[in-house]
Amino acid sequence: MIKTRDDLQDCLDKDKRALGIKKSRPSIIGDEVWKFEIALRMDEFYRNTQKNKLAGLFWKWRHKQLGLKLGFSIPCNCFGGGLKINHYGLIVVHPLARIGEWCDIHQGVNIGQNIEKGSVPVIGDNVWIGPGVKMFGKITLGDNMMIGAGAIVNKSFEKGNCTIAGNPAIRVSDHGNVWFRE
Repeated sequence: MIKTRDDLQDCLDKDKRALGIKKSRPSIIGDEVWKFEIALRMDEFYRNTQKNKLAGLFWKWRHKQLGLKLGFSIPCNCFGGGLKINHYGLIVVHPLARIGEWCDIHQGVNIGQNIEKGSVPVIGDNVWIGPGVKMFGKITLGDNMMIGAGAIVNKSFEKGNCTIAGNPAIRVSDHGNVWFRE
C-alpha cells in the first residue's frame, strides 16, 4: 500500500522496470499501459494519504478513464510494485484481491470472488498470469508461480515455485517463474 511519496516513487520505479521502459516519461501518443499504471499508482497515493483532494479527484478520473479505454478494471491497492500488464484487453480484478510484487499479467484475466462475500484470491510475489486465466474464491497462490493460458484456478497452491494449468488447474511442473527483477 502506498502511504508516502517514497513508497509512490518506489512503486513507480518497479512498474517502469517491469515494463522494460528506459525513458523518463511516457510519450504523448502511445505508452497507454504505462500511463494507466502511473494513474493507478497516483490514485492509490491520493486515496491512501487524503492529501490534495483536487489532485486526488484528477487521478481518480484519469485512472477510471484509461481503464475504460484499455479494458482494465483494476482497483487501487490490489497489486504490489512491479506490475507488468502485457497487452490491452479485458482484465478484471476484485477490489479485495491481493497480488504481490512483480506480477506479469496478460489480457482476458479475471480475479474475482466466489459466492461467499469476501472470498477472493491472495497471490504471492513474482507470478506470471497467462492470457484468459480465471481465478476465484478464497484461494492462496504462493510465490514464483506460472499460471498457464486459459487456466481455471479454484483451489490453493500455497507452496508456490510451480507451474499450474488446465481446467481445473493442476500442478504441471515444479519449475516456477524465473522472471524476477530485483
